[in-house]
Amino acid sequence: MIKAKNIHKYYGDLHVLKGLDLHIKKSEIVSVVGASGAGKTTLLQILGTLDRPKKDSNTSLEINGTNIYNLSSRELSSFRNKNIGFIFQFHQLLPEFTALENICIPAFIQNTPKAKAEKRAKELLGFLGMQHRAKHKPGELSGGEQQRIAVARALVNNPAVIFADEPSGNLDTESAENLHELFFRLRKEFKQTFVIVTHNEELADMADRKITMQDGKIIDKLEIS
Repeated sequence: MIKAKNIHKYYGDLHVLKGLDLHIKKSEIVSVVGASGAGKTTLLQILGTLDRPKKDSNTSLEINGTNIYNLSSRELSSFRNKNIGFIFQFHQLLPEFTALENICIPAFIQNTPKAKAEKRAKELLGFLGMQHRAKHKPGELSGGEQQRIAVARALVNNPAVIFADEPSGNLDTESAENLHELFFRLRKEFKQTFVIVTHNEELADMADRKITMQDGKIIDKLEIS
């Protein structure tokens, strides 16, 4: 599903990622842990095609069979919209739109007809137990509900992989636990691959594999039984 090779990233003279190699299988849930500044979010942004590593002939990134660095900017944007979903610590829902409208936005960017996009969004709302909140705006939802809407938005185009950056970091304990359980229900139902950066040890230990980063390098890849 994801094959990354020789990933380096610099910010000025700061060497943030130091030649990372990583292989993530289809439908695998992988957690990425490490101290602040270890390079976790930078790695996630590069794997999610939001940022690029240092140009190197030995560097490559393949997602779902596509060599990312062979794509033009326009092709990459289209690929990202169709194949990748993002969940962040802060939901980033647009306050002027309803829950249903927020979920539909990635589908509209993909030029999905409105009726088809709304049908998919309503299916996801039903799966998440949020159908009764479809017409509510973000300000009328709890933190846990807002994050569930963000999850539905990430799923609306049925992406192959979901990248999540501290997805439960802004939630109370109960909402965080519910969100963690939801990821595994989604994997079972939709077969998506999840890559989750987290400081939450409980979530990290629930994953199929826990990757530990330190000083821009992967120092451990623990298979969790």
